[in-house]
Amino acid sequence: MSLDAFIAGLPKAELHLHIEGSLEPELMFELAQRNGVAIPYDSVEAVRAAYDFSNLQDFLDIYYAGAAVLLTRKDFEDLAFAYFQRAAADNVRHAEIFFDPQTHTDRGVPFGVVVEGLIAGMDRAKAELGVTSGLILSFLRHLSEDEAFATLEAAKPYLHHFIGVGLDSSEVGHPPSKFQRVFAAARDLGLKLCAHAGEEGPPAYVQEALDLLHIDRMDHGNRSMEDEALIARLAAEQMTLTVCPLSNLKLCVVKDLKDHPVPEMLRRGLHVTLNSDDPSYFGGYVNANYIQLANAVGLTREQVTQLAKNSFEGSFLSDADKAARIAEVDAYAAAH
Repeated sequence: MSLDAFIAGLPKAELHLHIEGSLEPELMFELAQRNGVAIPYDSVEAVRAAYDFSNLQDFLDIYYAGAAVLLTRKDFEDLAFAYFQRAAADNVRHAEIFFDPQTHTDRGVPFGVVVEGLIAGMDRAKAELGVTSGLILSFLRHLSEDEAFATLEAAKPYLHHFIGVGLDSSEVGHPPSKFQRVFAAARDLGLKLCAHAGEEGPPAYVQEALDLLHIDRMDHGNRSMEDEALIARLAAEQMTLTVCPLSNLKLCVVKDLKDHPVPEMLRRGLHVTLNSDDPSYFGGYVNANYIQLANAVGLTREQVTQLAKNSFEGSFLSDADKAARIAEVDAYAAAH
């Protein structure tokens, strides 16, 4: 069996997926027509051409424009289920997905419409596809902490639907320390904590996420590799890093996949996982990230298997569920 085929059948979890970033051009057009929303593109091909960006901010500008077509509960359900269909095809058995409520509430879409639609899609994915999932509310870091607090307050009637909070959007100039109080408040509510750090921001942002936000999981973390003490700490603490290879390539975090730090991260004992981030914009879902990275840097079957096991170990599943999923990975690897 080829490595590509082995990867395709390997059970996996996805821990770094922005559901708004899975909006494919075809669905964007369908929702724009359904809702009577004007979009600045006259064809699916024109949308795909607009995805030729070279940095995080250019991507975010397109990302927020695309989100404008999402208005109704049905829209969010369709968005979520479309992602889960692709995830299931990649043998993703569990996904913990981010959503950005401020992207929608700032457009006048009620908080409950967003949450109820996404949960409906997640429930449908479990029933029809056998994919379990959790929902993570992300604060937009280019906005203020007061606005994040307002979002957390709006979320309180729906807290039973969430497994955690995250921090995303424009990183440079918006350090984790900006959100120290709201993250403490989220932890007091019993939520797990994630934060994007060390994608475009410096290693100091990774330190802040650890020391000030007290995160349970690190999103990206690439630039940790510039700091030897930080590498040693992340390895010792077995902090899960949700790395996104094709995203890194598209946003020029790395110039070529062959230069990606995942092999060195593994060599140094870091708890790395592979994820798709915003797959419709970055050119690939989970299997594409595994396969393209493996081919570029020469990952072994054993390393790929470890990455899949890491994805379940780094999830917010119960210990029993983690053990069961990891056993599935081991059984698959032994049989193939």
